[in-house]
Amino acid sequence: MSQPLSEKTIALVKATVPALEAHGLDIVNEMYARMFQNPQIRDLFNQSHHGDAGSQPRALTGAILAYAGNIENLGALAPAVERIAQKHVGLQILPEHYPHVAEALLGAIKAVLGDAATDEILAAWGEAYWFLANILIAREGRIYGEQKSASGGWNGWRDFRVDTVVRESSVINSYILRPVDGQPVMDYKPGQYLTFWLEIPGHPPVKRNYSISAAPNGETYRISVKREEFGLASGWIHREAKVGTILKVAAPAGEFFLDDDDERPVVLLSGGVGLTPMVAMLEALAGKDAGIPVQYIHGTHDKLTHAMRDHVRTLATGAKAIQVVDFHQTPLADEVAGRDFDVAGIITDEWLVNNTPVSEAHYYICGPRPFLRHAVSTLSLAGVPSDRIHYEFFGPADELLAA
Repeated sequence: MSQPLSEKTIALVKATVPALEAHGLDIVNEMYARMFQNPQIRDLFNQSHHGDAGSQPRALTGAILAYAGNIENLGALAPAVERIAQKHVGLQILPEHYPHVAEALLGAIKAVLGDAATDEILAAWGEAYWFLANILIAREGRIYGEQKSASGGWNGWRDFRVDTVVRESSVINSYILRPVDGQPVMDYKPGQYLTFWLEIPGHPPVKRNYSISAAPNGETYRISVKREEFGLASGWIHREAKVGTILKVAAPAGEFFLDDDDERPVVLLSGGVGLTPMVAMLEALAGKDAGIPVQYIHGTHDKLTHAMRDHVRTLATGAKAIQVVDFHQTPLADEVAGRDFDVAGIITDEWLVNNTPVSEAHYYICGPRPFLRHAVSTLSLAGVPSDRIHYEFFGPADELLAA
């Protein structure tokens, strides 16, 4: 267990907040530049989150500020720390990687702040860094241990073969993955994701997380991938991941998952490709068929972009207490309400509050960031406590510390 931070360190770190507000992004960019001189460290990161349009430097800047501002109340950051630990496990970040980050961070603080970064300041930030790092290392170690000891579990990268490809919509394909070694695969909690190591010609290794879009069966995994217009990984998968393609996969991880022990009503809420973890949850709920009221509310553009609609409707038909409501933002001319969709337009605040059990339900939410932010805000304002609002966050894990 990490030793508590000294009062002196807490005071010094808090004193640097104004400097971080003014120069934080410069420090983070300098830190990454130093780290990425080592290809082994560079390849641990999702490079699409870096560069001029990247979100990772901004996210980490916010995270550092959040850490400094909450240095006396780190309990407030516990949920974000758990998300980061889960992301790190998916990326296969290990204890030996942390010293590289420490060296780069302290070097960047000195390079950007110059004489203002005294030895005392650097020592305080070194202590603060290792305090948080040791918390993450310990949690990540426990997760790695759980993965390795689980039936069908593993550490590192395991080879999976694409067994089946299913076209789900105009922009989404599903891929059924079977382990090359023929052995079982570990169970997971519906809502969790797999991390992939993709070797795309002309690029460094690419890491991506994709939610598992089916309930556990012990033999295969299914992911459902949207082809993004400028998506390096999603474009490659749609072009190249044919039946027989071998993919390197890390064990399931993630802190967003269905609590199957709670007896409260469940509302699954998704937008676009955010349906992927929801379908896994819905399959699990339909298979359990415990009579708990379940609503699955999904929004998409139209019937061409609406993935897995028939599958979802079949699950609802076969269970006692599942209701499905589909929103099509801009139905096509030949679409018929009641047949192709239920409601035209977007999922409004008023509809969500008036048509779901806000006083008792657990809400599971996944979708584009604006969709996610809006849904969480609406439910919070309607009085739903944070412990009944669960969401999957697509993007740099450090953004959660900033939040």
